[in-house]
Amino acid sequence: MGDHPKNSRKMWRKPKRPLNYDLLSEELYVLGTYGLKNKRELWKAHTELSRIRNQARSLLALTQEVRSNKEPILMRSLTRIGLVKEDSTLDDVLNLKVTDLLSRRLQTVIQKKANIKSPYLARQAVVHGHVMIGERTINIPSYTVTIEEENQVSLSPEVDLGKVKQKPVEEVKTEQPAE
Repeated sequence: MGDHPKNSRKMWRKPKRPLNYDLLSEELYVLGTYGLKNKRELWKAHTELSRIRNQARSLLALTQEVRSNKEPILMRSLTRIGLVKEDSTLDDVLNLKVTDLLSRRLQTVIQKKANIKSPYLARQAVVHGHVMIGERTINIPSYTVTIEEENQVSLSPEVDLGKVKQKPVEEVKTEQPAE
């Protein structure tokens, strides 16, 4: 894992205590609620949140004049994503939870917007290319939707919502054995 572009870094860190049963049950609940593929996606969100919180803590340690220059940059980027509001402080950034970050994923936004039954069906719709943001088709479920893009998220026009929500009746029929 060097500096070469072909050798990219890991984007996630595993928990320090993997057999903490309270943590395991909490992770399983979050996986089911947000329709994540595996725990690595959850660990990526935890790592991203820890990076954001680390930036906020380092800003709190700076002097007031340096902090007044750098704090608006962080707050603007988090406001653009939709994690904090316009008039938020660094304390609000430190109070962020991983569910706040996961609720900004394309998979979760399209589930709420298109009223899809489960997060797994929403993920399937995204992966199969049935979701559009403006004129672009996005097939990455972990895409972070910004506030400006949120009202442009829609299912593509050629997609029938019934096909996304459930299988057609013709596929469910059982075949009779040949005699």
